[in-house]
Amino acid sequence: MTPKTSDLTTDLTTDPVSEPVAEPTADPAAGPATHANADFGQVAPALERAAHAITGASCVLFDFDGPICGLFAGHRAPHIAERLIGWLTERGIVVPLAEAERRDPHAVLRAVGSLHPEDSAVVRGLEQALTEEELHATASAAPTPYVDELIRRWSARGVPLAVATNNSPLAVTRYVERRGLAECFDRHVYGRTTDLARLKPDPDCLNRALRALGADPAKSLMIGDTPSDLYAAQRAGVAFLGYAKDEYRVARLRRAGAETVVDTLAEVLGLVERG
Repeated sequence: MTPKTSDLTTDLTTDPVSEPVAEPTADPAAGPATHANADFGQVAPALERAAHAITGASCVLFDFDGPICGLFAGHRAPHIAERLIGWLTERGIVVPLAEAERRDPHAVLRAVGSLHPEDSAVVRGLEQALTEEELHATASAAPTPYVDELIRRWSARGVPLAVATNNSPLAVTRYVERRGLAECFDRHVYGRTTDLARLKPDPDCLNRALRALGADPAKSLMIGDTPSDLYAAQRAGVAFLGYAKDEYRVARLRRAGAETVVDTLAEVLGLVERG
C-alpha cells in the first residue's frame, strides 16, 4: 500500500491568523519508511516553495504528541483528565469546566492555572500529577509513522532539532531515549513548566529552543498538529508545517490559517532524502 501524497499545496505560512488527530498505523505492506514508498511524482508544482522551506530549514522544531507519537494511544486522555479532576476534588478544589475541557488533561491544567498562581501548591501538585500520567503513557505511546527516520535523516544532515511542547520534558526525554532518538535532539527538549500562562499558543517553548540552538526563526521550521502550535509558530516568526492524520484535523488546522498541511510524514521524509 503506497502512502498517498497529501495536500501540501502552498508556501509555509508565518503570517499571524487565527485555531488538531492520531496517525494511522504504518502499513506493514508498505515496507521501510523511505521516499520509495511514496509517489512523489504526483506532487504538484505548487509544492515547490513549501518543499524549499522544508529542505532548506536550518533548524526544525517538533511538537511532541502528534508529530512524534500518539502519547495517549494506550493511556487515554479523557481518563487522565478524569483522574486530574478527581485529584482536585479530593482537595476540595472546584474548577469550572466545559464538557470538552473535562476530557482534555491540558484544558484542566489551564483552567487551574487561570485561577491559581504558578507557585501555588495546587498548580505544582496538579502539574506533577499530569507529568506522572504522561510518563506512564510513554510506555504505550504509538510512534508516528515515518517520523523516526525523518528525525534521523535531518540529524544526519546536521540540522539542529528540538522538541517544543506543552507536554512534560521528562516524558519527552523518556520517550526519545526509548526510541533511540535522544542523540538526534542532543537534550534540546523544551516543555511545560509550572508557568501555565506560557503554554502554547504562547511561543515560550519555541523561543527557548531557538535561543538555545542559536537559530534564526526566519530560517526555522515548526512541525505541529494543533492550532496552538500554529499560533505559537506565528508569534515566534517560524514557518509552520501542519501534520494532521485525518480530515477533521486537516480542516481544523486550515480553519486556523495553516496553509501547508500533510496527512503523512512520508512525503516530508522523501523531500528531505532527495534534498
